Amino acid sequence: EVLRVQTVATQSKDASIPSMFVRPKTEQPGLTTVRGVELEVPIIDLSGSDEEKVLREIVEASKEWGMFQVVNHEIPVEVIAKLQSVGKHFFELPQGEKEVCGKIDGSDSVEGYGTKLQKEVNGKKGWVDHLFHIIWPTSAINYRFWPKNPPSYREVNEEYGKYLRSVGDKLFKSLSIGLGLEENELKEAAGGDDMIHLLKINYYPPCPCPELVLGVPPHTDMSFMTILVPNEVQGLQAFRDGHWYDVKYVPNALVIHIGDQMEIVSNGKYKAVLHRTTVNKEETRMSWPVFIEPQGHHEVGPHSKLVNHDNPPKYKTKKYKDYAYCKLNKIPQ
Repeated sequence: EVLRVQTVATQSKDASIPSMFVRPKTEQPGLTTVRGVELEVPIIDLSGSDEEKVLREIVEASKEWGMFQVVNHEIPVEVIAKLQSVGKHFFELPQGEKEVCGKIDGSDSVEGYGTKLQKEVNGKKGWVDHLFHIIWPTSAINYRFWPKNPPSYREVNEEYGKYLRSVGDKLFKSLSIGLGLEENELKEAAGGDDMIHLLKINYYPPCPCPELVLGVPPHTDMSFMTILVPNEVQGLQAFRDGHWYDVKYVPNALVIHIGDQMEIVSNGKYKAVLHRTTVNKEETRMSWPVFIEPQGHHEVGPHSKLVNHDNPPKYKTKKYKDYAYCKLNKIPQ
């Protein structure tokens, strides 16, 4: 039987936690977080009437920060509330019901309910359980990994996915223009409408020793772009100027991360953000990132229009599945 963090959490009330969760001192958030400062990550109003200003803000944030938050993104508040509600419902089901959506042993796919995602350095585990499943394109969806309970789960996620794609398209257009390309060229280079939209639900139960553990250790996302809905419990941290800071929670905002593939295709103009997550002593933190990434066989490298004699490619061109394999297994690219 696989041990789930949710189970460990219920058994660790007011007690010490298993040593496999305790990070080395160089990583413990209690020792490595800059206290009393919330990082003022750029907040961009997508409904702004000055479209050029909005575009400039998106491009600048992607170059300087690798992350930003967007408000007035046209995803209705109730659509996000329903997404959060059905996800929370799933994680509150009895363990056996969740395991029905469990990952398949020996499969290369990340899809399904589980705990471990990548090779764990020194056997250290993150204080998180998760559920992954593809929400777009329909040809890539495997409903075996979509919860049947609550019954509205599928309908809610399909509705959210529809709105989310329109936000993704808007961001891709801005980032494309920001590179001096035509507005559709970046999305085409990324795989067009065949790009995978992979939803992950992170469930970080309360932890008696939050200063010693991490929900997810420091990483950059493998995707082109990640669009994330958090709940109201603080936990996202970003690395900036050599230090770890809490990222301010902004109600009704979407958090946008620039991922590795965007850094590669832009030949380093846009930066993937190094981030990690902390957990809370009293409350459950949850987040709903959607990773917009290429199909496994799709090749990604610096865009041909962005390289020349004076500006040679800074990254290798490779199939996304090969990139992902190296990253998850901690093999140099």
